[in-house]
Amino acid sequence: MSATDEEANGDGNVFKALADNKRRKILDLLKSRPRTTGELCEQFKEVDRCTILMHLEILRKSGLVISKKEGRLVWNYLDSLPIKRIHDRWIEEYATYAVSVLEGIKRSLETQDPAEDA
Repeated sequence: MSATDEEANGDGNVFKALADNKRRKILDLLKSRPRTTGELCEQFKEVDRCTILMHLEILRKSGLVISKKEGRLVWNYLDSLPIKRIHDRWIEEYATYAVSVLEGIKRSLETQDPAEDA
C-alpha cells in the first residue's frame, strides 16, 4: 500500500468518525479539556455506557482521541492532528484562493472613487 493509499484510508477513518453526531459531540466536549470516560458517559443520559465506549473506540482508531489509563480512570484527550491533515489536504488550497479573491474585492472597494457611487 502506498503512502497516498494509507493517507486516504486514514482520512476515510476520520470522515467516518466525524459522520456521527454523538462522536462530534464527544470531540466538542474534549475540545475544552480532557475528560474521563465516566464524565463523557454522564453527558449522554439517553445512551448506555457501552454505546459511548463504542464511539470512543471509533474515535481512537481514527486517531482523533488518545486515551490514557490512570489508576481506575481513563482520560480521553482530543488529538486534532488528523483534522489538520484533512484541512491541509482538502481545504487549505481552496481557502487560500478564497482569501485572495476577498483581498482583491477589498482593494477594489478601497481604491474606488466615492463619487462614482453617487
